[in-house]
Amino acid sequence: MTWNPSSWQAFDARQQPSYDDQGELAQVLQHVAMMPPLVTAWEIDRLRRHLGEAAKGHRFLLQGGDCAERFDECRPEIIANRLKVLLQMSLVLIYGLRLPVIRVGRLAGQYAKPRSADFEGDGSARLPSYRGDIVNAPEFNPEARRPDPRRMMTAYEHSAMTLNYVRALGEGGFADLHHPEQWDLDFVTSEKLRDEYQSIVNAILDAIRFTEAVSPTPLSNTDRVSFFTSHEALILPYEEAFTRATKDGVYNLSTHFPWVGKRTNSRDSAHIEYVRGIRNPIGLKIGADMDATDLKSILDRVDPDYEDGRVTLITRFGADDIERDLPRLIEAVSASGHPVLWTCDPMHGNTEVTEDGLKTRQFENILAELEQAFDIHHVYGTVLGGVHLELTGENVTECTGGARGLKAKDLHEAYESQVDPRLNAEQALEMAFSIVRKCRTMRSKNV
Repeated sequence: MTWNPSSWQAFDARQQPSYDDQGELAQVLQHVAMMPPLVTAWEIDRLRRHLGEAAKGHRFLLQGGDCAERFDECRPEIIANRLKVLLQMSLVLIYGLRLPVIRVGRLAGQYAKPRSADFEGDGSARLPSYRGDIVNAPEFNPEARRPDPRRMMTAYEHSAMTLNYVRALGEGGFADLHHPEQWDLDFVTSEKLRDEYQSIVNAILDAIRFTEAVSPTPLSNTDRVSFFTSHEALILPYEEAFTRATKDGVYNLSTHFPWVGKRTNSRDSAHIEYVRGIRNPIGLKIGADMDATDLKSILDRVDPDYEDGRVTLITRFGADDIERDLPRLIEAVSASGHPVLWTCDPMHGNTEVTEDGLKTRQFENILAELEQAFDIHHVYGTVLGGVHLELTGENVTECTGGARGLKAKDLHEAYESQVDPRLNAEQALEMAFSIVRKCRTMRSKNV
């Protein structure tokens, strides 16, 4: 079938809101389609090259951010904190792995979330599920839960504001390696973690000062840093409105890196049909229910030319299941010949519910899945080239464990997520150190 930006409409489109005013929806989409793009084709092409290098072990992908952004969190301090924790994690990874790090935020567009049920509640209080701020509001009342197409325009405006501030911070003094002290560690309670991070900062500063002292040419790019955006390409009418043709092909210009989630990645789905025609690098979330034959069929559809950097496979199994399910998918992909970038999402497969009904994840289980992923890829001769984490720069208490030793009883102290639990800034930084330790251990065994 010939592809075009709307050809997905002939396929099974899951997880789509049910709008009660189709005329209003059409007007909103027409307006969105006339808006300036959020990203550029050349930025997307640069990311694609970087991801191709990560697949070969020459870079490492750090993809992280909120499970679902909120409109009311489009504030400078929250955006800066998200950026800060990704900067701090990337600094640890660059120093420890001795690799360039690709920083990709789940931001400036991650406003939609798939849900396991269309409705929640019971009896007279049964209402449409909250699907993210781009669709409806989390408050449990009929007006808030009504899917409102005008929220797409609000999502665009908040994405633009977020991205503008991210660019300003990334290009300005906020990212200057000469002054990492402004990436404060107020959120870190572990003295060991503080000392470990500070030793890395001191070593990097010493290296910069030495190089600048002996070289007549100043170091470049020590005062700025590149960030890329990503979000789940879930609400297909919105994604179609940002699908624009250029001289080099058709791109989704709402984000650098769209991904297809586990609930919408079947080989004949509308989401797979949509992403197969855009030039962006695409991510595919895959889990234990992914059939190896179906995965090969999906790869053939979205990557018919076997292109480097085109496909990133984001695995999510859970610490108890990864050893059983990841090997068979590695074998299938290796046999297919598609040059994918393997990354690990150790968050979603480890979600559990406490006795009082709160969703959480244990830090130890998250780390266990990630470490097993490194080991399995090593055994099969493939490269685990990145990690995909739900995290925040705020001092939330949503995941248990970590250096602070959060328990289930502590979760109520600062549980803010409307959807999935996130690592707080301290836990995220600790995860970066854990990745480095794991990779160093693996290297020492290979020497």
